[in-house]
Amino acid sequence: MLKVLIPTIMMFPMIWLTSPKWLWTTAGTQSLLIAFMSLTWFKWTSEAGWTSSNAYLATDPLSAPLLVLSCWLLPLMILASQNHISPEPINRQRSYIMLLTSLQAFLIMAFGATEIILFYIMFETTLIPTLIIITRWGNQAERLNAGTYFLFYTLAGSLPLLVALLLLQQSTGTLSMFMLQYSQPLQLNSWGHMVWWAGCLIAFLVKMPLYGVHLWLPKAHVEAPVAGSMVLAAVLLKLGGYGMMRMMVILDPLSKELAYPFIILALWGVIMTGSICLRQTDLKSLIAYSSVGHMGLVAGGILIQTPWGFSGAIILMIAHGLVSSALFCLANTAYERTHSRTMILARGLQVIFPLAAVWWFVANLANLALPPLPNLMGEIMIITTLFGWSPWTILLTGLGTLITASYSLYMFLMSQRGPTPSHIVGLQPFHTREHLLVTLHLAPIILLVAKPELMWGWCY
Repeated sequence: MLKVLIPTIMMFPMIWLTSPKWLWTTAGTQSLLIAFMSLTWFKWTSEAGWTSSNAYLATDPLSAPLLVLSCWLLPLMILASQNHISPEPINRQRSYIMLLTSLQAFLIMAFGATEIILFYIMFETTLIPTLIIITRWGNQAERLNAGTYFLFYTLAGSLPLLVALLLLQQSTGTLSMFMLQYSQPLQLNSWGHMVWWAGCLIAFLVKMPLYGVHLWLPKAHVEAPVAGSMVLAAVLLKLGGYGMMRMMVILDPLSKELAYPFIILALWGVIMTGSICLRQTDLKSLIAYSSVGHMGLVAGGILIQTPWGFSGAIILMIAHGLVSSALFCLANTAYERTHSRTMILARGLQVIFPLAAVWWFVANLANLALPPLPNLMGEIMIITTLFGWSPWTILLTGLGTLITASYSLYMFLMSQRGPTPSHIVGLQPFHTREHLLVTLHLAPIILLVAKPELMWGWCY
């Protein structure tokens, strides 16, 4: 764990001491080296399930893929931001890269924490850099409003979790994930216990976000700069799913009855957000709403608590993280050239940027779960789990899949096909940096088809 965490922390002095000319190169290179070092977490030598360097930080097959995803994303965020941050004063550039790096350090500690209270603290700490990135480097005047939504939704959801964790500490005597799996099952039968159950999960459901408490997400995505959107879609939403997986093990007897409304909301959200996507004119808003739909499936898979549901959820989380981040990068490349996110104003781009149209096509196909990509693997596992739980869910999940395919094709056709308007013919060509950026997103998705056991958690 420390072999990745210490180099990440050592990036702070490097960012402030490097000469301005080499800042982006050095930051990108060092973060890419850290990302490659993090791949060693996939190598399992332990038979106990956990591989720990000390009592507070450890990895297991559930957290390893999410840790590697967090580390993989930092060099990509640095690559994506270079064009629109480099004209700023040098100290602001340094501050921006430092916020991205601090976010990675907090995420490593959140996913690697073995004490639930340490996970809670890191879960909350990731709010600070994200909030600063949205409110300081966002594009429109609405960004302050978006930051307020983001902060208060997450805080209001997570305060009951803190109280619930203190109560859990009082009743079991420990909050260590090593110990809780061996402690006595809790006798949960009263109304108070039901409130405690809800308190444990609501913070994560807001973070995911569940349909109904999702209003902060489209605002935050649309107003954030490209790195903010990438890290929100790829990693911060996954904190909710990861936290739910860790807590569901403890909440067992009550979940059978109390999970019903949440599963129904999650599945209804898949259809509703898909329908909203079909009506969007704003490109980033469409991608943001599609994230809510995918995370609804993940929430359903986790709440049912079967090995297939858990595996499907983590596979879909990893695949969605890479695909959604790639779509935000592509949307940003179009925005940097046309200075508009309205799809109708920038259509027919395939004629001008043929290779970029290929990237759009592959990313959209991955988003609508084309076989044999991991997105399909995750969705099929979750849909099968839901069908086994109640055959009626096939109506909701089937319709949701159909709508997902519709809005993905709508997004591709609106942005890439059709007659090219005369006002966008003179756009500057794509840079190698941007092609590299999208390749580094899509290559892992295609490679994971060959070795999916890296990311299906501890269920097999």
